[in-house]
Amino acid sequence: MVRTAINGFFMALADSVPGVSGGTIALILGFYDKFIGSINKVIYGSMSDKKEGIIYLIKLLLGWALGMILAVLALTAFFEKNIYAVSSLFLGFIFPSIFIIGKEEYKTIKNKWQHTPFVIIGILIVALLTFFNGKVSVMSLDLSHFSISSAAYLFIAGAVAITAMFLPGISGSTVLLIFGAYLPVISSVKELLHLNLKVFPMLVIFGLGIIFGALVSVKGIQKCLEKFRAQTVMLIIGMLIGSLYAIVMGPTTVNNTNEMLNQSNFSILFFLIGIALIALLEFLKYQFEKKEA
Repeated sequence: MVRTAINGFFMALADSVPGVSGGTIALILGFYDKFIGSINKVIYGSMSDKKEGIIYLIKLLLGWALGMILAVLALTAFFEKNIYAVSSLFLGFIFPSIFIIGKEEYKTIKNKWQHTPFVIIGILIVALLTFFNGKVSVMSLDLSHFSISSAAYLFIAGAVAITAMFLPGISGSTVLLIFGAYLPVISSVKELLHLNLKVFPMLVIFGLGIIFGALVSVKGIQKCLEKFRAQTVMLIIGMLIGSLYAIVMGPTTVNNTNEMLNQSNFSILFFLIGIALIALLEFLKYQFEKKEA
C-alpha cells in the first residue's frame, strides 16, 4: 500500500511538469508493466481482473493526487518565473533516464540492431512536434470562458497528453506545452482548488479527452509491450532523446519572447539536482526490491 502510494506520488510530480512522464518514472521504479496492465484490466478485463486492477490503481491514485495537488499549488508560479532553471532541471531528469531505461531493458534490446530505426522514429516524433509548434500559431486558451473551438482543441490535447503520459518517453505535460495548453490547464486546476468554478466546464472537457485517450491507447501500448517489446523500448528511448530538444526549446513555447535554453541561461546547479533526484528514485527502487527479496 505505502510503496504503491509513493510510486503514485512520484508519478504525479513527473506528470505535473514538462520533462519526465509518469510512465518514465514507472519504468525507472519498475512498476510500468503492472501500471499499464492494471489499467487494461479495469477497462477490458473480467470482473475479478477489474477488482484487482481497481484496488491497485486506487492505491496509486492516492499518492498521485497528493503529489499533483502539492505540485499545482507550489510549482506554477515557480515554473513561470524560473523557466530556465526548471528547464535545466528537466534536462537533469531526462539525461540519466535514457541510460537507466537502457540498462533496465538491456536483455530486451541486446543485439537487436535491426530495430535501431525505432530510436530514430522516436526522436523524430518528439522533435517534429516541438519544431512545428514553434512554426504554427497555437490557439490562445482561456478556460474561464467556454467555446466550441477551444473545447475541441482541449479535448484533443488531453487525449494526446494522456497517451504520452502512458508512454515512458515524452511527458503528457510536454505535449500540453507543445499544444500551448500546459499553463492554462495547470493554472485552471489551481483556480478550481481555490473554488473558482468558471474553469470547471472546460476542465471537464479536458478530463473527457483524457478518458478517451486512455481508452484508445492503453490496449495498444500493452499489446506492443507484449508482442513487440524490443521495438517499443527502442521507440521509448528515441522519444527520451528527442525530449531533450523539446526541453531546450520549451521556454519559447511558454512565451515566444523567451530565448531557447542555451549556454548563457543554462543552470548547472538545477541540472545536477535533476540527476540527483533520478538517482534518489533508483536508490528507493533498490531499497524496495531489497525488502521484498
